[in-house]
Amino acid sequence: MNIRSLYWTKRFIYLNILFSILLNFCALSQDYKIEIKPGAFRTELYFPLLINKNVAVVFNSTSTIGDRHLLDSMLDSGINITCAFAPEHGFRGTLDAGQEFDSEFDSETGLRVRSLYGKNKKPSDEDLKGLDIVVFDIQDVGVRFYSYLSTLHYVMEACAENNIHLIVLDRPNPNVGYIDGPVLEKECQSFVGIHQVPIVYGMTIGEFALMINGEGWLKDGLSCDLQIIPCENYTHESQYFLPVSPSPNLPTANSINLYPSLCLFEGTAISVGRGTDFPFEVYGHPDLPETDFSFTPESRPGFAVHPKYKGEKCYGEDMRLSLSDEGRMDHLSLKELIDCYNIFPEKAKFFNSYFEKLAGNKSLQKQIESGKPEEEIRESWQNDLEAFKQIREKYLIYK
Repeated sequence: MNIRSLYWTKRFIYLNILFSILLNFCALSQDYKIEIKPGAFRTELYFPLLINKNVAVVFNSTSTIGDRHLLDSMLDSGINITCAFAPEHGFRGTLDAGQEFDSEFDSETGLRVRSLYGKNKKPSDEDLKGLDIVVFDIQDVGVRFYSYLSTLHYVMEACAENNIHLIVLDRPNPNVGYIDGPVLEKECQSFVGIHQVPIVYGMTIGEFALMINGEGWLKDGLSCDLQIIPCENYTHESQYFLPVSPSPNLPTANSINLYPSLCLFEGTAISVGRGTDFPFEVYGHPDLPETDFSFTPESRPGFAVHPKYKGEKCYGEDMRLSLSDEGRMDHLSLKELIDCYNIFPEKAKFFNSYFEKLAGNKSLQKQIESGKPEEEIRESWQNDLEAFKQIREKYLIYK
């Protein structure tokens, strides 16, 4: 073998070795996934702050570390929990949507839990008397009309008024990958929308808390003594599947991803499948044209005690077939809402008064009623969305 042939033979061997190493590395990379740790899991960062303090918690069924409720872990660590609060659906997440409650006793620990849903949406001065710290840990889904955001707002406001330190344990947002929808107009503020943000705002609940504080959205320009315990190994590009259902009618990843778009139907005559095995994955109505797909809502305690069109066959569409290969939406869809309005037999009865609160403005209903195409409606949001993105950028933890 001459020198030139020997050179190329060795080069070929070295390249094959290098290629083999790269293949093995890629294979290992696929198998090895860095674990995302929500803020609650990082007890070393906040448990020491709670020792010898009078602590209140704002928890629900999503306040867990693995398979264990965070309250149990705190009590076992000797933390003095003097008071507990619960948002919509109750402390253990067993109450139906919209079901009001005053106070209850936690079935597992016997701790008295005060309601932050119904008549009293905000902790009172008496509730917070003698407290040093409030810990907030509730899984959000990144949508403006999901009521846990309003609960966060009022807890921050109450803590600011009473000079109490608030610790928010951050959790990943399953709908963090896009920003879309009309920005809320002040005249449409309600418990399902009190902040001037789009329907899908692309932030974790910890980042959102920073924005509430930084933008002066609390009453009288108050500022909360706020601390965020961030997630570990998390970015806005991370795909994270919630280990616990955030509320009774969002039981699957599909329902969580479809919720921003399909929840607008709650302001219409259309059912979104409450009272079935697949709420917020379908839509339908008894008077829509018959299709190959139908569902019949039935009473389900804790999920839908009195579902819309109970016992009636509803025709419509199964949206589980419409998601991308990754199972994630990348925009707020109006197509289903527009198509449904166009084929609905009694258009004067399609929308109800709740729709403006969900949409966050008074124009979306008029745009649909006047026959404007989805592209034109979406274009009308863009200036407000760009302005919001500039505000949002200031409060991102996971850049």
